[in-house]
Amino acid sequence: MMSTLRMGLREGVREILAFSLGLVPWAIATGIAMRASGLSIGESLAMNVLVFAATAQLGTLPLLVSEAPVWLILATAAILNLRFVIYSAAMAPAFHDQPWARRALGSYLLVDVVFLVQGPGLLQEQDAQRRWGRFLGAGLWCWGTWQIASLVGIVGASWVPEHWSLGFMGTIALLVLLVPMCRERVMLVTALAAGASALLLRDLPLRTGVIAAVIVGLVAGYLFERRQQGVARER
Repeated sequence: MMSTLRMGLREGVREILAFSLGLVPWAIATGIAMRASGLSIGESLAMNVLVFAATAQLGTLPLLVSEAPVWLILATAAILNLRFVIYSAAMAPAFHDQPWARRALGSYLLVDVVFLVQGPGLLQEQDAQRRWGRFLGAGLWCWGTWQIASLVGIVGASWVPEHWSLGFMGTIALLVLLVPMCRERVMLVTALAAGASALLLRDLPLRTGVIAAVIVGLVAGYLFERRQQGVARER
């Protein structure tokens, strides 16, 4: 059993290795953004370990800095991470035979790149131990890569001159994730609707414009996709 698990661990690391290199600049930028927003090294490290979700980390930084209510920070993080509900539902069959502790750990280690690389093949793996090993190997490798690269940004931010004003690093880091996704028309519509709404609703109290913009973007994307499906059926 342990040999099968170790085999799965090695396979998971090998499968994710090339893709995980893209996490390095993204993690460094997130580390710098946390420090540029005023978080201490300890607070940045804690956020990196406890949250371990770049979009939520970057999206809630302005709320933390402005001392927004805790409920608003949690609600914003939850909305920004809604995609993980879809990821989890898609991968749930691969973990139905695993104990609760493993499923809980899996939910923590599930990130975008792990889902993209492991998702399709993992459901076809017949051996439960090897299946878990592949996911665990990929997840732990990405977690370690993220923590180390983020630490470089967190510590290195103190070496950057203050007049450089690196508060924009969070925005740049999010754009790195956003731009490739907008190659699909539905994602472009979603992004444009959410972006325009965020600008128009930026003066809402407690920065709730962010939440409202996310909802508007999701609705716009859903309606656009329904319209595209209707056009396709008519043809």
